[in-house]
Amino acid sequence: MKLGIVGLPNVGKSTLFNAITNAGAQSANYPFCTIEPNVGVVAVPDKRLDKLAEMYNPDKFTPATIEFVDIAGLVKGASKGEGLGNKFLSNIREVDAIVHVIRCFENDDIVHVEGSIDPARDIETINVELILSDIEMLDRRIDKTQKLLKGDKKYQQDLDFFNRVKEALNEGKPARSVECTDEEAELLSSVALLTNKPIIYAANMSESDFTDGIENNKYFKVVEKIAKSEHSAVLPICAEIEAEISGMEYEEKAMFLSEMNLDESGLDRLIRACYDLLGLISYLTAGKQEVRAWTIKKGTKAPQAAGKIHTDFERGFIRAEVISYEDLIACGSMTAAKEKGLVRSEGKDYVMADGDIVLFRFNV
Repeated sequence: MKLGIVGLPNVGKSTLFNAITNAGAQSANYPFCTIEPNVGVVAVPDKRLDKLAEMYNPDKFTPATIEFVDIAGLVKGASKGEGLGNKFLSNIREVDAIVHVIRCFENDDIVHVEGSIDPARDIETINVELILSDIEMLDRRIDKTQKLLKGDKKYQQDLDFFNRVKEALNEGKPARSVECTDEEAELLSSVALLTNKPIIYAANMSESDFTDGIENNKYFKVVEKIAKSEHSAVLPICAEIEAEISGMEYEEKAMFLSEMNLDESGLDRLIRACYDLLGLISYLTAGKQEVRAWTIKKGTKAPQAAGKIHTDFERGFIRAEVISYEDLIACGSMTAAKEKGLVRSEGKDYVMADGDIVLFRFNV
């Protein structure tokens, strides 16, 4: 999964990115690497995987990972190539989802690029540039559909839908705000519009907001309302807190978060929110050789899940030997679970569940 972090200058975007990637580097059990200065790979925290590692003491421990991209800053006119506009837009095009950092705190020492705190304006500034780029792309698809319509009237429905999306874009609304049937959603995804990408608005708040109550932050309420109107997610976060805990040991971090009335870090909450937003789950493989998490879409069937490990697994799929994580932990070992008949043999139509521990049988 590749997430792009965007935001205007001085909203906490780089602070959050640095804290997130540094947290990945400091976490003893998880790998971290920097591909280039503005890209960091962070492991997905999964207590189930940690427990399996205790059980099997594997030679290799491989969690699922997320790639965070600190996308180049944006200026007005980006859609026309102003500033780093072209790079900004191409980078967004490559990510699976967008994390848009919105400033929801006041601090006279940190001057906002627009001179005041206004989440609605900040969201609109970035959305406008993405919308202008999308209109250009959609116009090309509309032209193509009109040509196809001359030879086949069935394309009239597609054309009507594209014009409805364009109407929303012209009103300043992102493509993801357009109500769609499943068929229309599939058609829309074929155009690769930037404003159709899933987005999480990361409302960057002050430490005091988390101790006093985030519901009292007037800026957060604005972001919540906008997110709801366009079917997006919103996550309260404090880049300052994330920066503070990024280098802490586990016990120290847990104590600090408890004092802030938080059960987990912003990074953990962000990752979970992204999984929910993209409809992702994890299945697990476990043994002495390796304990590993594999990320798949909800609804994925066993052969396709096997293909995540190797294409041969999918091509020669015979069956999947499956046990739920909870059942394995309750039994204490795979041997005990088999004796109790809790390891199931599933065929090609089995839909994978989150936390399934699987051994795939195949023959090529």
